Formats: sequence, structure tokens, C-alpha cells
Amino acid sequence: MQRSLTLLASLLVLLVLWSVIATVWPSRALPPPSDVWSVMLRDFATGELAFHLSTTLTRVFVSFIVAMSIGSAIGIFLGLHRRSDAFFNPWIVLFLNTPALVVIVLAYIWFGLNEAAAVGAVAANKIPNVIVTLREGARALDPRYGDLSSVYRFSWRDRLQHILLPQLQPYFAAASRSGLALIWKIVLVVELLGRSNGVGFQIYLYFQLFDVAAILAYTLCFVAIMLAIEIILVQPFERYSTRWRGVAA
Repeated sequence: MQRSLTLLASLLVLLVLWSVIATVWPSRALPPPSDVWSVMLRDFATGELAFHLSTTLTRVFVSFIVAMSIGSAIGIFLGLHRRSDAFFNPWIVLFLNTPALVVIVLAYIWFGLNEAAAVGAVAANKIPNVIVTLREGARALDPRYGDLSSVYRFSWRDRLQHILLPQLQPYFAAASRSGLALIWKIVLVVELLGRSNGVGFQIYLYFQLFDVAAILAYTLCFVAIMLAIEIILVQPFERYSTRWRGVAA
């Protein structure tokens, strides 16, 4: 309860500060909160806001699932096989340091301005980070649990469920949290460069019209949704994972 009140107080102070600045120094570049709220209500009433938000969230969700699935599988494999890790490590370093903008542009050039290229470009930017995180998790696995599973002749499914996944939970949580924060930002760039819908496209459209109120309206709505996902889903999962490690220790 105390934490929630602090959060609300902080947001209220920010809102008041924004209103004061917009009132004292009126400018088209910084509209007051009331103008932004009016745009939100207008586009929500027409259904435009909900459509573009849902489109962007779908891209975020699909890209997140693809990146986590592929990156986790590769990361765990490399963490358990040192020779393969030594061979592919330069590849991972290369992809980690390739700018997201380059990946997006190349994806559109190679595969066209379509949905698959957009989602693939976002996932490709996140996969190396997931690989690195899960690789470290696989390296940190306690070999005693592996010996225990061998003694009791666990099936591969039991080893995965009772030995491997519980130890990797904190690393899944870390990759998920950082991944979500990175993916939704890249999705906006992908939409700005090559899609005809979504929050990124709307921000680019209103940028051309110099409609700052609309830009802030779409930005704040999307950020609010992502913060809600972070607080409701990601943080509880991370706390649960950390609690498991504390009990095991």
C-alpha cells in the first residue's frame, strides 16, 4: 500500500510540474496535460487509439515469444557445450554490436515491407541478449543436481522440469524483463520505418504534422500499458524466481 501511494504521489507531482511549465511558458512544443487528454479521448472514441495500440502490442508479444524461445534454446545449448560456445561466441559478439537500425533496414530490404520482416527484425535484435543471459545461467547450473538425476534415472522430461528449469528461472526472469523493455522500443522504430499502422507509425504521422499533443497521447498510453505489464506480470515473476534461489541456498 505504501509503495502504491508513493508511486501515485510521484506521478501526481510530475503531472503538476508539467502543467505549471506548460502554463508559465506556453508553447506548441509542450501542450498542457488537458490537450493530451483530449486527444486520448477523441482517438479512443473513434477506435483509432485502441486499434494502433493493439497492433503494436501484438507485434511486441510475437517478437518477445520468438526471441525468448530461440534465444533461450541457443543460450542453454552453448552454456552446456563449451566447444560450441567457443566457436559461436564471435558470432554472438558481432550480432550484439550490430545497431538495431541496421538490422531493421536490412530486414526490409531482404524480405520486403511486410509483417514477417518487421517481427523478425525485432526478434533478431533481442535474441543475442537472451543467448548471453541464458548461457550464463546454463554455466551456473549445479552439477550435483545433474548427478542426482542420473542416479535416480530421471527421464529427459523430469530433468527439464525438476532440474534444469528451476535453476534457470532467475535467468529467464532477467532476460524477460530486459527483453520486454528493449523490444517495445524497437517495435516503434520498425513501425516508423516500414509499417502503415501501430503506435510508431502514428507518432511519425503526427511528427510530420507537428502535433505534439497527439505524439504524447499515443506515447503515454503505450508506456502506461507496458508499465502495467511490467508491474503485474514481469516483476512478480522475477520475485518468485529470486525467492526460489533464496530457499535453495
